[in-house]
Amino acid sequence: MESKRQQKFAGVLQQDLAAIFQREGMNYLPNTLVTITKVRVTPDLAIARVFLSFFNNTNTQQALQLVKSHASEIRYKLGARIKDQVRVIPQLEFFVDDTNEYVERMDKLFDKISKEPRQPDEEQ
Repeated sequence: MESKRQQKFAGVLQQDLAAIFQREGMNYLPNTLVTITKVRVTPDLAIARVFLSFFNNTNTQQALQLVKSHASEIRYKLGARIKDQVRVIPQLEFFVDDTNEYVERMDKLFDKISKEPRQPDEEQ
């Protein structure tokens, strides 16, 4: 469970990273919208796990690798924005947030189940 401090810091990181990706995202991934869906921070605030969602992109793994290759540059820009608020700029770890894909898969399964004919319950 995250402390209030971790949650507050994660919120600040999420806002600032979203602004960075909004301004600089086209340099990393042209024609792709990158959304910061979630940020989780370790208790010592040294590592931030950033979950990304990519829209208008067919290959999410390639997009993730491209973002990871620019991680130090993104961390530098983040540091310039939050330098007065923190002592140490956290290391950034990027992950794909596949929640939307999971929800779509589950919806398809539920639709398939609901369309199957129901068998009457047998009483014993």
